[in-house]
Amino acid sequence: MNGLQITWYVIVGVLLTGYAILDGFDLGAGFWHLFARKDEHRRLVLNAIGPVWDGNEVWLLAGGGAIFAAFPPVYATVFSGMYVALVLLLGALIARAVAIEFRGKVRNECWRRGWDAAFAFGSVTAGLLLGIALGNVMRGVPLDAAGNHAGGFFSLLNPFSLLIGLCGTVMFATHGALYITIKTEGELGASAAGWAKKAWTAYAVLYLGASAWGIGVHAHLRGNFDRLPALWLVPVAAVAAMGLIPVFLRSGAVVKAFVASSAAIALHMATVGACLFPRLVPASNDAALSLTAGNSSSSEKTLRVMLVLALIGMPLVIGYTVFAYRTFRGKVKLHENSY
Repeated sequence: MNGLQITWYVIVGVLLTGYAILDGFDLGAGFWHLFARKDEHRRLVLNAIGPVWDGNEVWLLAGGGAIFAAFPPVYATVFSGMYVALVLLLGALIARAVAIEFRGKVRNECWRRGWDAAFAFGSVTAGLLLGIALGNVMRGVPLDAAGNHAGGFFSLLNPFSLLIGLCGTVMFATHGALYITIKTEGELGASAAGWAKKAWTAYAVLYLGASAWGIGVHAHLRGNFDRLPALWLVPVAAVAAMGLIPVFLRSGAVVKAFVASSAAIALHMATVGACLFPRLVPASNDAALSLTAGNSSSSEKTLRVMLVLALIGMPLVIGYTVFAYRTFRGKVKLHENSY
């Protein structure tokens, strides 16, 4: 395995981490959308994410594109083996996107309630499916000698992956509630702070349970930690960041709580990367069949050309993201052009 392959392993991780942090609060906001008691509050939730949600999803597209270009066999295996789940994910993302745009087009209670349900359902379903996909990658999937996924759709719905899916869902719910607290004030802001506290409790319990299960049952997830004990600092830092969330919430430092939540998500993703490296798709039936950064990468020339493009493109994406958040910073106010 050469330096370019390792570099692209890290780049893919960074892109997916950026998506988890940024679109994570979008999905979390959708989780709480139906808990908002008033139509005004639901509009505020939509307008809190309205200027940035589509830009946040660029990170998912970039991550998928990076996997396609840098590790084609991984892309083929994951997208074919999880085809039904990915179609459901696409449907969920489409439903929430259409709901955001269509909800305010007709001033009718039934119309709005319908799109509210679509937005919430799409957000929760997307978060759950992303977590289930990650859980399957972590535990490993059955692969044949050609690297093809040898299982079916229902094999993806195993207990460990469902636990990771639930953990990811409440993690996004916590993250989204914190973002709503930052962007709104008054009754909705106070309610969102309460949502964050409740969701954090479930988040902490499920995370500790999933971690214990992963380390205790799936030996391949702790192999790198046994060889390099210093790696334990990453999950320890993740737990510390999680622990700071309620501390900052109690003191009213909501922005710091959101930063801690973002750091925790980044450290969770780094932990997964440390668990799996150099594997991208572990084979549950035979470790020798696993797809790794070494045996499933594109040619060295392709990786080199892609790296040049990434060094040009990633700063543009980061710059656009910073610009969007600076432009739309501050509390959300409703006006005639609001959702």
